[in-house]
Amino acid sequence: QVQLVESGGGLVQPGGSLRLSCAASGFELGWAAIGWFRQVPGKGREGVSCTSAADGSTSYADSVKGRFTVSRDHAKNLVYLQMNNLKPEDTAVYYCAITGTVQVKCFMTTEYDYWGQGTQVTVSS
Repeated sequence: QVQLVESGGGLVQPGGSLRLSCAASGFELGWAAIGWFRQVPGKGREGVSCTSAADGSTSYADSVKGRFTVSRDHAKNLVYLQMNNLKPEDTAVYYCAITGTVQVKCFMTTEYDYWGQGTQVTVSS
């Protein structure tokens, strides 16, 4: 059984940083395409980043490019989303998602098979 568990969310002031973690069990992240998404009430899930299963490269949404970075700890089967220079508009519930499919449409939620429960990030002074 595949399970993803996010952690690391919280309240941070504008300009601050947070690091989210996504711990996987039942699936080797090294073989997965990994997406980070976020959602605010009343809106659909927005793609933040996606990491290719083929070569491990990561693409970022324009809204977070230069501020967010994805990394992986293969030994612990974890993926991280480092978020710097946070803005109030980054406030959302953040989800990690994975699929074993190599070719995915990066920010489409329907491409991913497994999802975590989400972690709340609030950016406010």
